Amino acid sequence: MWPDRHDAIATVCLSGTLEDKLAAAAGAGFAGIELFEPDLLNSVLPPSEVRRRCAGLGLSIDLYQPFRDLDSTDPERFTANLRRAEHKFAVMEALGADTLLVCSSVAQDAVADDDRLAEQLHALAERAGARGLRIAYEALAWGRHVHTYQRSWRVVARAGHPALGLCLDSFHILSRGSDPAGIAAIPGEKLFFLQLADAPHLSMDVLQWSRHHRLFPGQGSFDLPAFLRPVLAAGYRGPLSLEVFNDVFRQADPAGTAVDARRSLLALAEATAAGGAGTDPVAVPAPELGGYAFVELTAGSSAAATLADTLSALGFAHTGRHRSKPVDRWEQGAARILVNARGGEPSIGAIGVESEDPPTSALRAERLLAPILPRHHGPAEADLSAIAAPDGTSLFLCRTNAPEAGGWTGDFVPTGMAAATGIGVTGVDHVGLTQPFDHFDEAALFYRAVLGLRPGEPGEFAAPYGLIRGRAVNDERRRTRIALTVSLLRRGDWAPRVTDPQYVALRTDDVVTAARAARAAGAALLAIPDNYYADLEARLGLPAELLERLRAAGVLYDTDGDGAYLQVCTELLGGRLFLQLVQRVGDYDGYGWPDAPVRMAAHRRHRIALAGAEVAQPLA
Repeated sequence: MWPDRHDAIATVCLSGTLEDKLAAAAGAGFAGIELFEPDLLNSVLPPSEVRRRCAGLGLSIDLYQPFRDLDSTDPERFTANLRRAEHKFAVMEALGADTLLVCSSVAQDAVADDDRLAEQLHALAERAGARGLRIAYEALAWGRHVHTYQRSWRVVARAGHPALGLCLDSFHILSRGSDPAGIAAIPGEKLFFLQLADAPHLSMDVLQWSRHHRLFPGQGSFDLPAFLRPVLAAGYRGPLSLEVFNDVFRQADPAGTAVDARRSLLALAEATAAGGAGTDPVAVPAPELGGYAFVELTAGSSAAATLADTLSALGFAHTGRHRSKPVDRWEQGAARILVNARGGEPSIGAIGVESEDPPTSALRAERLLAPILPRHHGPAEADLSAIAAPDGTSLFLCRTNAPEAGGWTGDFVPTGMAAATGIGVTGVDHVGLTQPFDHFDEAALFYRAVLGLRPGEPGEFAAPYGLIRGRAVNDERRRTRIALTVSLLRRGDWAPRVTDPQYVALRTDDVVTAARAARAAGAALLAIPDNYYADLEARLGLPAELLERLRAAGVLYDTDGDGAYLQVCTELLGGRLFLQLVQRVGDYDGYGWPDAPVRMAAHRRHRIALAGAEVAQPLA
């Protein structure tokens, strides 16, 4: 990442056996690892074989950890701890690791006096130094007496041994609200190791926060560039290493997690370099995005016909047919929907994003480890760059009005129908994508790093199926918006249920009028219960005329103090996909999530009704 530094990952970040973890780290391009002791104890590989395995994969073992509760007010116990350390040193020599992480003690007999603690750390460092090894002392945020980097440095400085230095961990420092600026005054040669982790802001016990909710840089709420800059200013020249304890990551595919982890370090290095520290390994700024070129819906032939009927009722015109593929283009205002009849259950298969410079967007994506999708196109068809999002959605990078720079509209033979005003749809406001359980945090980082979108604050809402977490990403001008959601617990198998719902939100300036026109044209819009509107009247005191118009049209209404958000939804077009008509009033910047439970319950009622109707039908 810098000429004299490499990036590393702690094996505790990844799931699987030690062999799985090493292969995943090497496959993602890491140069080193922190070996978490339980991973070695669980492995059949002796330390010497682990050393050979790492060397063959191009991995160095940069740290062996953790060594806990060294210091003690009981002399006999401290002597026993030194014997325990000698065993660890022998293991490290077989591994080829030269640095041992020693955590500040949490034990009842931990030493409170700085001079005595420094004396005991000096004794350990003397034994390590005799073997050519080093001790990196770390202040745990929940340490009994030492829980800040300032005190850990004070003790290390008093110990005064060349084999003793600090390990700095961004979580332990930032979770306590400590100011990292003072790190710049610590001599760089005494900074032996650096561990990086992000996290959401949570009000909970710091130990539980650390053990279950750490994230990779860029996925949480910590300002890691501001943390890293004083570390680099101090002269730190060791690895940039990730140490993340996370319940999801430790269950997910280690290969995918390792790629996500490496992407987070690349993005962190870019952000840190922007502040004048370090070198930018990406070196390709994200081009400005201009909204949606198109949204492609995939469906089988019969479901595609249903999509066509729905789009027609929503005022879209069938303007084109692809030259070589079973894809139809539907348009209204600036909204373009493609219906690809090669598919199964209706879903969002691809998103076309307007980029000021598609080739540069594609190059940035490649440098940030985004999977580049192979493209098969005819000789006269556009060669669009495509990448895969974590949930499998294809992202196309386009310039619709510049054929020489990736135009795609010429791939369609006109039908003779022109895009008209229809029912008043002016464009695509956003798309909503439910993420696989294992990929929610990865998706937020992916869109942030690869496309340059800005993540909003995460939120949660209680839905009929359980708790849902949401986080949206958007560009600065709010032309490209993506609403990401995930179910915090995997849903049960009781039915009927909506699995991983997706939707396209179509923007309009008057959603009530648009909804009335769509319903009159035969669009199957979702029925909303009267109880919702009775509560709406009580909460907001809307004028009676407006309230009745909302009720008659089945429109949901949310307000956030800056404006209002009106939405109406179609019934499910298959098992997971639906369309929305939305209207933003004033400076409303959300996605109507407070009303999502009402919509989800209405979709379920409709599914139950359909299931009952199917059961009631006689067998053919």
